[in-house]
Amino acid sequence: MHDIIDTAVAAGSFKTLAAALTAAHLVDTLKGAGPFTVFAPTDEAFAKLPAGTVEALLQDIPKLTAILTYHVVAGKVMAADVLTMDGKHAKTVNGADLAISTTGGVQLNGTVHVTKTDIDCTNGVIHIVDSVLLPPAA
Repeated sequence: MHDIIDTAVAAGSFKTLAAALTAAHLVDTLKGAGPFTVFAPTDEAFAKLPAGTVEALLQDIPKLTAILTYHVVAGKVMAADVLTMDGKHAKTVNGADLAISTTGGVQLNGTVHVTKTDIDCTNGVIHIVDSVLLPPAA
């Protein structure tokens, strides 16, 4: 078993996420003790963003960091735990809340679907999401 970063890199479908975490200087944090729960968007999820968005974010490190930390919850939250959170919110490392719904599968903020759960890591867990989560405007 590997940490969150090594697990994501080994999967091969998180190249954009890995590049973004590197640009935002968050790799060491997510290789740390944790535990963390990461809602990880795949390369396909990043590809859904409007053309040029990823490139622009890689140049705007504060905004990129705000988006990436919105995908992380402190602690290890497994799928079974999430199922008990229908209609509730989870506080992200960003400080903003994620709305959780379990109607028709797990959804975050009403539009982002969790497509794979419980990828266990030495310092937490990864759940794969089908879209990039955008924090509420400040």
